[in-house]
Amino acid sequence: MKAREAGIKIGTLQTGTKNCITDVEGVRVGHITLREDISFEECIRTGVTVILPHSGNLFKEKVSAACYVANGFGKTTGLVQVEELGLIESPIVLTNTFCVGNAWNGSLQYMLHENPEIGDSTSSINIVVGECNDSYLNSARMLAVTPNQVMEAIKTASNHQVAEGAVGAGAGTMCFGYKGGIGCASRLIPFSDQKSYTVGVLVQSNFGKKDEFYFDIIKQDDNMERPDGSIMMILATDAPLSDRQLKRLSKRCTIGLGRIGSYMHHGSGDIVIAFSNANKYPHNNVEEKEHSSVLRDDHSVMNILFQAAAEATEEAILNSLLQAETTTGRKGRVAEKLPSVIIDALKK
Repeated sequence: MKAREAGIKIGTLQTGTKNCITDVEGVRVGHITLREDISFEECIRTGVTVILPHSGNLFKEKVSAACYVANGFGKTTGLVQVEELGLIESPIVLTNTFCVGNAWNGSLQYMLHENPEIGDSTSSINIVVGECNDSYLNSARMLAVTPNQVMEAIKTASNHQVAEGAVGAGAGTMCFGYKGGIGCASRLIPFSDQKSYTVGVLVQSNFGKKDEFYFDIIKQDDNMERPDGSIMMILATDAPLSDRQLKRLSKRCTIGLGRIGSYMHHGSGDIVIAFSNANKYPHNNVEEKEHSSVLRDDHSVMNILFQAAAEATEEAILNSLLQAETTTGRKGRVAEKLPSVIIDALKK
């Protein structure tokens, strides 16, 4: 059950048809979810989630991108080059902390297969991977996610309604002491009588304590010992924005994060990756100049885009909680789903 289905409304802007990141035309998402009980001490509750910025060849047609690291306790790959060049040329892969290497390997293998020229007759490729620490529920030391599973997630990615909650990279994550996971939301931004833009957000939520949750009317103390956690926030849009403008937009995602109750713990990785697929930049362009159109910074639509980023992030986090089911983990640990008393309070 998503927030809107429960009668909970975040913000004032209209949502897209699916209210998820795939409302941005061309964006595809894929999950591989791993659940296995091995013993009382050990079990696998993890997975991989991939976001493809468009349906074409990502290396040959790059997209404008930016990242914003609000708190840098994280193990991502590829963000240095995204920051330097303002482009993404691979799938964005999310997984658990210890499987970043395997996720990078799987994404690389897929892209090498699709582009035989990489590393031979042309340049290398920048693989982007993000992560959250799911070791409270998941036996992270078992390195359960394999490169083949990452490739399968990429191959099966679709533009359908995105599965949310305890799936994919969110299979073992926590949020405000409850079961978190993958959450999505989208917003439509009116531009003219004939045109609107879309902003979509996907989160991998894994942060916070129960008494920090803005909507928690129970106000219970949370002394449970677990890692500080993290959140990955992926923002997609079809609005024609430069990498510099996307950096500005990505910062507004943290407004949504703060509204719901996070203040970003010391050991939390709070990271936004944003891209626009409105303009595509060919890898083999031999022209001296690039030609593309972007929105003016002082156009009134920019303020609505900022609002959309904040609203969609807040709602995506809430959806990650609402869609998650109670999940057992290693050492008999249990992550409860969001209590109905809190859901009822959210409706008021």
